[in-house]
Amino acid sequence: MLLKDFNRIHFIGIGGISMSSLAEILQHKGKKVSGSDGVQSAVTDSLVKMGINVVIGQKAENITDDIDLVVYTAAVNESNPELVAARASKATVIDRAELVGMLMLEYKHPISVAGTHGKTTTSSLVTEILLQANVNPTVSIGGMLPSIGGNYKIGSDDYFVLETCEYCDSFLKFNPHSAIILNVDKDHIDYFKNLDNIYKSFNKFANRLPADGFLVINNEIPRLSEVIAGIKCSYETYGKDSKSDWYPTDVTYDSMGHHSYTVNYKGQKIAEVSLSISGDHNVYNSLAAFALCYKYGIPVDAIVKGIDNYHGTDRRFQYKGSFNGVKVIDDYAHHPTEIAATINSARANDINKLWIVFQPHTYSRTYELLDDFAKVLAKADNVVLVDIYASREKDTGLVSSKDLADKIVEHKGNVEYCGTFENAENYILSHCNPQDMLITMGAGDIVKLGEKLVSEE
Repeated sequence: MLLKDFNRIHFIGIGGISMSSLAEILQHKGKKVSGSDGVQSAVTDSLVKMGINVVIGQKAENITDDIDLVVYTAAVNESNPELVAARASKATVIDRAELVGMLMLEYKHPISVAGTHGKTTTSSLVTEILLQANVNPTVSIGGMLPSIGGNYKIGSDDYFVLETCEYCDSFLKFNPHSAIILNVDKDHIDYFKNLDNIYKSFNKFANRLPADGFLVINNEIPRLSEVIAGIKCSYETYGKDSKSDWYPTDVTYDSMGHHSYTVNYKGQKIAEVSLSISGDHNVYNSLAAFALCYKYGIPVDAIVKGIDNYHGTDRRFQYKGSFNGVKVIDDYAHHPTEIAATINSARANDINKLWIVFQPHTYSRTYELLDDFAKVLAKADNVVLVDIYASREKDTGLVSSKDLADKIVEHKGNVEYCGTFENAENYILSHCNPQDMLITMGAGDIVKLGEKLVSEE
């Protein structure tokens, strides 16, 4: 199934950040695009201004006879009247991942950046490098990147940079020419059930790369051989030392926690790199981006400039402002490994005490990784917990933020369970002191709390 086989394409849930970008890309490619969404928003208004027909409200009558392809997201229930009508029509019905897979075939160099953590940062780094090389990439990532004015960019048909999520095995429908695999960790247990299944899924993904493609993969992945078993493409590793093809030496960092290091490839010094973002983990994210772009023949000076030009994406250790002399940072971290990396980044700054206001993301993740969350959060000076952000799940009473608070106490951490944003705000205002750092943390809407604190300064 190829994109050229379809002309009239309809999106159910077109107002989502990923669906809206796909809709615009397809319109740019000459397709007749329409869509529906449950609510009117700035995104739907923007699509209308582009000439895309958007209907607010999902109804069976939105599926007209001239539509030959209908695209929906995982968030759309099978009982949705529009989806029911689409399945009963003559149109082909596919999910978002299948569409992305078709779209990738339209590009000469489709690039997937995959892994449990670090995808947005690394795909953004690859984007910045390609921009410096003037190759005009098409881009779709999970964060807002200032240099492209959002989370996507419509460019040429040469390079397509795609942040690639493993949830529900969606990346097994993609068709990359090259890929980065950053790490494999226990996550999305509501779907995968266990770590073994996650490794199996990443192996299937790696095997989707063609024989003339290539893979850049983290040599520190514990069960690396399982991920690369049977792959047809060539691959190179990156890691902390010369056991990997790509590795850093002479690593230093400045007062802002921004690292500099020497890039080495198979024992040869290639370049000196300076980062404009903090965190030890970003040394390796940038090294992965360097390795992939080097394999494509991107000039070294463009790679170096691109890495230096990246100052972060929205919600990745993002400075929001201050209140009462307290520096406020927002971070998307919602997994123990990510939280540990963020805490390390924070400790590189000259601060008094480190406060984390954490909003756990999904009941299943919180339950499965409860002790891991507690261990890492206990490393902060003070933790404030609000209630779990359910996302796609229902509260079955299995776990709560109060349970996490009790676990943090077991690990000798300082924690206050507040439940609501209002209670958390009041507690913070009465306990934080000048020179402290406050990080609002999680994949839900916890960012609103930090923004409110700053706005009231």
